[in-house]
Amino acid sequence: MSTATITRPETTEVTVGRRPRGSAVPPPSPGAVARFVRGRADDPAWARPALLALLGATALLYLWNLSSSGWANSFYSSAVQAGTKSCKAFFFGSSDASNFITVDKPPAALWVMELSARVFGLNSWSVLAPQALEGVASVALLYATVRRWFGAAAGLIAGAVLAFTPVATLMFRFNNPDALLVLLLLGATYATVRAIENGRTAWLVLATSLVGLGFIDKMMQAFLVMPAIGLVYLLAGPPKLGRRIGQLAWAGVALVVSSGWWVAAVTLTPASMRPYIGGSQDNSILNLIFGYNGFGRLNGNESGSVGGGGTAGLMWGTTGWSRMFNGEFGGQISWLVPAAVVFLAVVLWRGRHAPRTDRLRAAFLLWGGILLVTGLTFSYAAGIIHPYYSVALAPAIGALVGMGAVTLWRRRDEVAARIGLVAAITATAAWASVLLDRSPTWMPWLRTGVLVLGLGAALVVAVTPRLRGRVAVATAAVALVIGLAGPAAYSLNTARTAHSGALPSAGPVVVGGRGGPGGGGFGGQRPTGTGTGGFTAPAGIRAGQGGGGGGFLDSSAPGTAVVAKLKAGASGYRWVLATVSANSAAGYQLATGDPVMAIGGFNGTDPAPTLAGFQALVKAHRIHYFVAGGGMGGGGTGTTSTQITSWVEAHFKTVAVGGTTLYDLTSPTT
Repeated sequence: MSTATITRPETTEVTVGRRPRGSAVPPPSPGAVARFVRGRADDPAWARPALLALLGATALLYLWNLSSSGWANSFYSSAVQAGTKSCKAFFFGSSDASNFITVDKPPAALWVMELSARVFGLNSWSVLAPQALEGVASVALLYATVRRWFGAAAGLIAGAVLAFTPVATLMFRFNNPDALLVLLLLGATYATVRAIENGRTAWLVLATSLVGLGFIDKMMQAFLVMPAIGLVYLLAGPPKLGRRIGQLAWAGVALVVSSGWWVAAVTLTPASMRPYIGGSQDNSILNLIFGYNGFGRLNGNESGSVGGGGTAGLMWGTTGWSRMFNGEFGGQISWLVPAAVVFLAVVLWRGRHAPRTDRLRAAFLLWGGILLVTGLTFSYAAGIIHPYYSVALAPAIGALVGMGAVTLWRRRDEVAARIGLVAAITATAAWASVLLDRSPTWMPWLRTGVLVLGLGAALVVAVTPRLRGRVAVATAAVALVIGLAGPAAYSLNTARTAHSGALPSAGPVVVGGRGGPGGGGFGGQRPTGTGTGGFTAPAGIRAGQGGGGGGFLDSSAPGTAVVAKLKAGASGYRWVLATVSANSAAGYQLATGDPVMAIGGFNGTDPAPTLAGFQALVKAHRIHYFVAGGGMGGGGTGTTSTQITSWVEAHFKTVAVGGTTLYDLTSPTT
């Protein structure tokens, strides 16, 4: 079997030297501008203009009306605020500038947002824009990766699939860590492709170093790409087997160093000199890595989780291979999964006898391995899982669709290739119709149009194997449009809708999705005008109380009178307020600009502070007020947060301000 056409970057000789002092930088010449627009000499004339148009459309989609979501996930926005005021909070990822407790993730994504906020000031735009720009960069990087071995057309299709995947639009307009993770893992995949090209150790080390940086963004989820990277290079790398093994050993060292330096720094810092590690049950970063953010995500045994200790697999939905297609995940990510799987199977079957170093097969094994390992992990994970995690699958889906469509289209006169194209087009149209039918009153004409045009395009490809000229171009265009129509419509709906809170979801309300008609339950609720409105906490989870208190996984929304009350005399206290859970604390902190203690961390279930520790801080006049409510997740009378709440309610006077009941910790009842 012949391999895909491979294009190599041009080499340009550059003279490096100093410009004479005082000389002006010359404007770009018309020829330079033309070369930028025209692109590489070995690309078709339409390639660079089409890429610029795609990136422009992506930037518009991700940046348009971005500030409508306000602080988006206030949990992370309040940590960004803290990082702009305290270098210690910046390094450790503290929730507040007084460094009581960290967020329950490593701080890499916060670092990017905090640098933006330090430069442009703390506001919604400076917090959210970095993710949007990471999204544009991800589309460009995916294009560059696919284009190297499969040409500009494949790269453009891959980039468009990523850009218009609904959950990608959601996450690249939001301030969760997933946006940076996608970009870093894309960089690792690009570096792996370069390593397979030339066999250089440096590219392989760069790949694992980027994965390691991804670990400091979202911990062990970053490692899900490593099986594909390691095994594909071991199979298809150019050097001899012994050298390939040695290169992978060096790459493993780079992975340990790049992912472990921050962990080592936190571990070696005495507990008294750093904030409590949020999400852990023993103030240990290792407990957070291997427990709450590690194996607990797989087996459901997550101490301190929201509703932790429930039956594995039930709290977070039924596990199984179909999870990515259900009412919660399906409309977020699965539109082109059938096509990606068809292309993967057909191309690998055709290349089963190819030489070891065949790049066509290596590319499909690399992206296919990432898709399957990540997808199956999410599908069978019994612990915390939210639909927006599925954005990690979007680059692999885009790459497989772009590479597969172009590879089989060029060989459509072969029976196997034509069968693959027909199956992919038919499956895409049929599945899009099913997904659109889950929102029966939302754009019902789109469902019919996608199905009819898709089946028509599949029929044309099936009966006319030697399509040429305008008919071939029109058929390919229709197939591409029907593949992107549904997810693009979802993405536009997502960009027009404000999203906030901890559980955002892309697209319209769906039948059978949590929070939508026929839904219910918990986790990944569908938007009904905002990202997280209108859902009910599970039994046993304490929702927010009081006028300004945050509800279940919602941020607090204090009124102006409460803010004024908290700010009065704030300089005399280390924390102007203490409340249970970081989500409840976040709104108060963002509104006042002053540190707020998040008792129990994100869920309100971390054993920090202890009752005795809290009492000592109150006695030392470090905390001014307390507001009840906001606790969640496996609460009960034994948790430190409920003990603290009960103690405060029994011993301190209340102050009613704007519908919110504050406890003045400087005014005991006796």
